[in-house]
Amino acid sequence: MARIETQEQLRTLYDAPMGRALGKELAHLDRHCRRFIGLSPFLVIASMDGAGRADVSPRGDRPGSVIVLDDHHLAIADWPGNNRLDTLSNLLENPAVGLLFLIPGIRETMRVNGTAEIRDDEELRTEFAVDGRLPRTVILVTVQEAYIHCAKAMMRSRLWEEDAKVERNALPTINEIIRDQMGDAGPVESEEAMVERYRKILY
Repeated sequence: MARIETQEQLRTLYDAPMGRALGKELAHLDRHCRRFIGLSPFLVIASMDGAGRADVSPRGDRPGSVIVLDDHHLAIADWPGNNRLDTLSNLLENPAVGLLFLIPGIRETMRVNGTAEIRDDEELRTEFAVDGRLPRTVILVTVQEAYIHCAKAMMRSRLWEEDAKVERNALPTINEIIRDQMGDAGPVESEEAMVERYRKILY
């Protein structure tokens, strides 16, 4: 057997989930989930369009920037990006989302699955104000599943270990990479110039 095509084939290769692996899943956000989200400055959001094409997008802000509205709803500001609107466009076709929250230095992660809608009401946007600036829209997530994920992936990857960090010069700058990929002969932007330009348009 090489290609696994059925649930039965798959399950012959793995033990059945038991105990905490199943019991830890919640249908709401309890105090531990709220605390984890409150400490997290970074999440990834997975979405899918109407044709089943998947996408995953990083979202970062200061800790506490994702607002837990109640036990079943949380809100994420959509701050300036590349204007592709991959996630937002997907949500208009398919509201299903998966979120993965990370906290620097913490090996566990937190998973939230549910549905999402895009809101532009000013009252909600105002909750995210930074220096008088408001996000154009807010992603409102209705929580269906929430649970803390174990530390094995972080332990294997050593993501937060100081001696596992990779020097930035191990890769070309993003400007150089995109120029190569597009065959663009335009000017090269330095890493420092890029960071300075980004700082001006973070919010």
